Amino acid sequence: QVQLVESGGGLVQPGGSLRLSCAASGIIFSRYDMGWYRQAPGKQREVVAGMTSGGSTHYVDSVKGRFTISRDNAENTVYLQMNSLKPDDTAVYYCKAAVLATMTSRVWEYWGQGTQVTVSS
Repeated sequence: QVQLVESGGGLVQPGGSLRLSCAASGIIFSRYDMGWYRQAPGKQREVVAGMTSGGSTHYVDSVKGRFTISRDNAENTVYLQMNSLKPDDTAVYYCKAAVLATMTSRVWEYWGQGTQVTVSS
């Protein structure tokens, strides 16, 4: 049984900060690339930040300098530190884990249930 459980969302004022957590179970966490995605009402899901199993990171331009992705393989957890939050950051944030099984060339992909982030005064 694979589970990704996000937490840390909530209501925050513009300029505030939140730290999202995604705890994984049922996978060998250190082998997986991890990512954060978000989806606002009426908009398509977009990738926000990612970190490969090797530690390389990427961010969507709109969050560069404000968000930081990190992971703790010992705790099977990936984090998203969000600073200087803007109303446009309001969305449901989802955690994703993905890995390529080279023996079968199959990609295994798992998603969390999402956590709501609302930035409003």
